[in-house]
Amino acid sequence: MTDENLWLEDIHGEAPLNWAAEQSEATLSRFASPGFDELSASLLEVIDSDDRIPIVSRRGGHYYNFWRDREHPRGLWRRTTLESYRSAHTEWELLLDVDELGRLEGTEWVFAGAKLLPHDYTRALIALSPDGGDAVTVREFDLPSGSFVPDGFIVPTAKSEYSWIDRDTLYVGTDFGPGSMTDSSYPRTVRRLRRGQPLSDATLVHEVSAADLSVSGIHHHTLGFERDLIVEYFDFYRSRTFLLVDGELVQLEVPDDADLSLRREWLLVHPRSDWTVGGMVHPTGALLAIRLDAFLAGARDFDVLFVPDAHTALEDWDFTDTRLILTLLVDVASTLVVLDPARGWARSPIVGLPALSTVRVIDTDPDESDEFWVHATGFTSPSTVLRGVLGSVEPEVIRSSPAFFDAAGIDVQQHWAVSDDGTRVPYFQVAPRDLVLDGSHPTLLSGYGGFQASRLPEYSGIVGRAWLERGGVFVLANIRGGGEFGPGWHTAALKANRPRAYEDFAAIARDLVARGVTTAERLGCEGRSNGGLLVGNMLTTYPELFGAVVCGVPLLDMKRYTHLSAGASWIAEYGDPDVAEEWEYIRTFSPYQLLRADAAYPPVLFYAATSDDRVGPVQARKMAARMQAMGIDDVLYYENSDGGHGGAVDNAHTARLQALIYEFLWRALATSVE
Repeated sequence: MTDENLWLEDIHGEAPLNWAAEQSEATLSRFASPGFDELSASLLEVIDSDDRIPIVSRRGGHYYNFWRDREHPRGLWRRTTLESYRSAHTEWELLLDVDELGRLEGTEWVFAGAKLLPHDYTRALIALSPDGGDAVTVREFDLPSGSFVPDGFIVPTAKSEYSWIDRDTLYVGTDFGPGSMTDSSYPRTVRRLRRGQPLSDATLVHEVSAADLSVSGIHHHTLGFERDLIVEYFDFYRSRTFLLVDGELVQLEVPDDADLSLRREWLLVHPRSDWTVGGMVHPTGALLAIRLDAFLAGARDFDVLFVPDAHTALEDWDFTDTRLILTLLVDVASTLVVLDPARGWARSPIVGLPALSTVRVIDTDPDESDEFWVHATGFTSPSTVLRGVLGSVEPEVIRSSPAFFDAAGIDVQQHWAVSDDGTRVPYFQVAPRDLVLDGSHPTLLSGYGGFQASRLPEYSGIVGRAWLERGGVFVLANIRGGGEFGPGWHTAALKANRPRAYEDFAAIARDLVARGVTTAERLGCEGRSNGGLLVGNMLTTYPELFGAVVCGVPLLDMKRYTHLSAGASWIAEYGDPDVAEEWEYIRTFSPYQLLRADAAYPPVLFYAATSDDRVGPVQARKMAARMQAMGIDDVLYYENSDGGHGGAVDNAHTARLQALIYEFLWRALATSVE
């Protein structure tokens, strides 16, 4: 099929931008009403609330936070002390006002993070995006004076890798000119940049091929265990790690698809497929430990720290000064376990954490102490931040978020649907406690199903106000492709098996109808990015199951996705459409090619951002344009100019976008079928 919409791939071309602006204006005009404005204002109140928890990270004696609100839409980078953070009225030391910086420099900067110089903490590398995309400018900042360093380190706007080696030296990977970036648009070289040296003169340390994903250099600053690593990333799931010893690379001989980490004397390995080594078979999703010196000398007698089972998966692990914290998922419910390497990796639970919540370790400072910070949340439980010190201080609540909606009459249940191949797939249902199973309830089904990303219960004032308080039912799917049951749950939906994720999602949709929660006319679905591809396939393959679809910052044209923005970096997830035998299966889940003029599709809202340099807006543009040209009714498109892959860059834009999404869904699923 000839692609009549190639002209829309010119992201910043005058004609495509005019098309996007006209579409966006028409979409907003359709929903313009006092009710829409009230919803936007209500959601902005949530996002701007001063009662939100300021999440902090400890570095040295300070706790750092980035904060946006109504007065500071681009945000404030600031810090405080533990004593002040625990008080009712925290006193913040302002480090950088991003709004003021933008006014002074004439660029609407978006803060993209800061890397402090370890142990010193007087300097930082601050990343600033000019439009909210992944490409950033990196500038050196002096914390005592609260100003950028004159003639300090600077890396011009690009998709860059950067890290401190010492106060006067960096590892840098960036756009050094033609041939210096991979086909996936990431750095293919890592270089050593010294203070005062022009970026163009940075010393080449290592280089990968253009077909690889990227490469990075890392310096470990832990006293007594300083080391340098070079990591070659072949794709999202395969990499190779080297120690840099006297200018030579020493490879760590673990499977390319294993995750690994180094901490002091320990090497940890998390295999993504079964690994036979040292006379043992270590299963997919296990966690193994061995002393690095012994491993380099040929030893392979790993300590087994975790073995998965049918219900339990390893979600994450975090080191403190002397211990290791494992975050486990048991049927998609969180639990934390502490391991002590000094006592043969003896295990003990962390007590005092909220039950039936999603619990994540959000910060440790392993070079300083056994302190840990935890974020706990649930569908109806506002977020809580707890702090503890392993071995001395039990977790205590430091901050609690207020309730943004009335959850008193809301019930959370977990159900299981059976997919086409017999696999049981869990989902969470958030609904009124007295829900009558008569099929009358507007229901929103949300999912992702890719890149081993787990979708877990969490509190959302947006969902609460825009959907639950109106009487809607919210459903979160835990389909294959995600990480809810470990790497095997993810690989079950890779490449040719990608349709398993879509079958899982469709099975949940059918189960909701079969149980009497809703009907197809009252059931909507939403997803973004890879989740946009998910709901794009619901639109084209399972249109009879849904009454409305919201498709955000999506992949949709799987024939050309590898040639658009960072698409080449996802071949390991979906396959390569330029290889004939791989296109044969990819074409079965490429919504842009699956559209049919004679099909009956539910109303759909596509949204994207011009500045999204990860997926880009063009696939959503092309899908909307093709559907409209086919004469398909109720095809809406909305594009923010900035915001990057997040879709919106500040709180006001975010509130408007969310109001648009939920107003569209409510009108399609509740109002139009009454």
